[in-house]
Amino acid sequence: MKKHFLKILTIFFLLAVISPEVPAQCPMCKIGAESNLKNGGSAGKGLNSGILYMLSLPYLLVGTIGFVWWKNRKKEEEL
Repeated sequence: MKKHFLKILTIFFLLAVISPEVPAQCPMCKIGAESNLKNGGSAGKGLNSGILYMLSLPYLLVGTIGFVWWKNRKKEEEL
């Protein structure tokens, strides 16, 4: 069990370290959202909601995998 955990942890660490640099937000999107908010628009709020939505998906995925793993581990201990 510990071997699988260490392999998975090593893979995630390597993927995090080796990943290419990606700009957080393109300058055109940032300028467009800022100018829209200054002029009374609401496009920037929608952009922020989209970012929060995309941010929540990895947490839900990892949480679901962790919960399933915890339930299966609990069943194995009962046997």
